[in-house]
Amino acid sequence: MDFLDEELQHYIEAHTSAETDLLKKINRDTHANVLKPRMLSGHVQGRFLSLISKMIKPKHILEIGTYTGYSAICLAEGLVPGGKLITIDINQELELKVRNSFKESGYADQIDYRIGDARKIIPQLTETFDLIFIDADKENYALYFDLVINKVPSGGFILADNVLWSGKVVQPKPDKDTQAIIDFNLKIQSDPRVENLLLSLRDGIMIIRRG
Repeated sequence: MDFLDEELQHYIEAHTSAETDLLKKINRDTHANVLKPRMLSGHVQGRFLSLISKMIKPKHILEIGTYTGYSAICLAEGLVPGGKLITIDINQELELKVRNSFKESGYADQIDYRIGDARKIIPQLTETFDLIFIDADKENYALYFDLVINKVPSGGFILADNVLWSGKVVQPKPDKDTQAIIDFNLKIQSDPRVENLLLSLRDGIMIIRRG
């Protein structure tokens, strides 16, 4: 996941707006106490998500993959008054920790945190979403896109994380998850309904705009 020289990465972080105290705490706690802390969005990507959300000023956001709640809080920073973010995760073990973080963030009333299988929950959602962030199991990225694309209005955005998959997308003999990401990237590139940019931020973010 680390494509840049460490010194350059420190320079980028030093010239990026700081995390809030709560986000710093979630960052530290995730790395100290939660499995697979690399799944956390982290400082620079978190500020990117926040700025994108503030530019779009969404009324409704959908996040697929909550993890420890860091990215949801960043995305919620751009919600318009009365706006709502629905975030879905399969991991029950982190629920109490995440709910406490949402409460501390001040966005608890705007965040609808659901535990369950996103493949079953998404078809039941009736909202249209100005912004969607996909950051869950890689083998279902293409399916998640198919489930949400008609819930995005013209001009709405979908962001998909980890689309470079630690650089494995250009290596020979891809494993199952890598092949799923490769297939997803090709699917987006060939979809006439959208325009897209694969951004080499951290582990790669695909920015998708519905035409």
